[in-house]
Amino acid sequence: MITRHLSKTLKTAARDYPVVTVTGPRQSGKTTLVQAAFPRHRYASLEDPDQRAFAMEDPRGFLDQFAGKVVLDEVQRVPDLFSYIQGIVDRQDRPGRFILSGSQNFLLMHRISQTLAGRCAVLRLLPFSRAELIEAPIRDIARFVQVRRTAEAKKPEIATDLFGTMFTGSYPRIHDKSLKPHTWLANYYQTYLERDVRDLLNVGDIEGFGRFVRLCAGRSGQLLNASSLAADAGVSHTTVRRWLSILEVSFVVYLLRPHHRNFNKRLVKSPKLYFPDTGLLCYLLRIRRAEELVSHAARGAIF
Repeated sequence: MITRHLSKTLKTAARDYPVVTVTGPRQSGKTTLVQAAFPRHRYASLEDPDQRAFAMEDPRGFLDQFAGKVVLDEVQRVPDLFSYIQGIVDRQDRPGRFILSGSQNFLLMHRISQTLAGRCAVLRLLPFSRAELIEAPIRDIARFVQVRRTAEAKKPEIATDLFGTMFTGSYPRIHDKSLKPHTWLANYYQTYLERDVRDLLNVGDIEGFGRFVRLCAGRSGQLLNASSLAADAGVSHTTVRRWLSILEVSFVVYLLRPHHRNFNKRLVKSPKLYFPDTGLLCYLLRIRRAEELVSHAARGAIF
């Protein structure tokens, strides 16, 4: 198992807070991380229909079966649990009592802000970083210019080729099972992204939304122009804003806010649009082989 840099922070948070939440995109390794970090905690996944039915019909009884500490996976699937968890931690304020994980950031954070504010630490796990893949320590940016090349450079490299790294992306399952990136990402896009979109937004025109996502991919690394994006996608400016917010909370895209001396300008100037995973970005741009990146017009934006 590749060590995740978030593991240390996760364990520290569990010593300070009764509830710790790990959120992030689907298949980023949240379940593997929390189970490895807390092997003595009991585990329950609310993706399991039987467990979910039990928790929905009898939330108190469901939680009472865990006398000690527990990991609850995909907890946003049963929103009523959060109120019961609040009652338990208010009566028994034990650090690390509940470790929660979930992929639908919007639903998860909405429930946490309603019931667990001040009681819960929230951490975000993205797919592998470059340092995790080569098992290198975290770089301290303040000391970066002082760091000399050490024995770290002798460690085995994974996907050392630049274009291969960009094409493969960072989702753990691709690296763990040595899967073909294009095939896995195609399945990932169809099964997870579309399901989350239906759950969060109830989009009727899935084909139109798919076209919108690919248009966003074509604008990766550029200033966001919502009006132009709306015109190309054939939807309203309001719809673009709503769809972008869903992509952002689903960890498919992120918006990099501008930096200005004037603080007000930071809030009103256009952000830049990026995709956290270059493999998914390559799939959306219909790049089928790493070699295509050598001469592809978007290789700079992907990098």
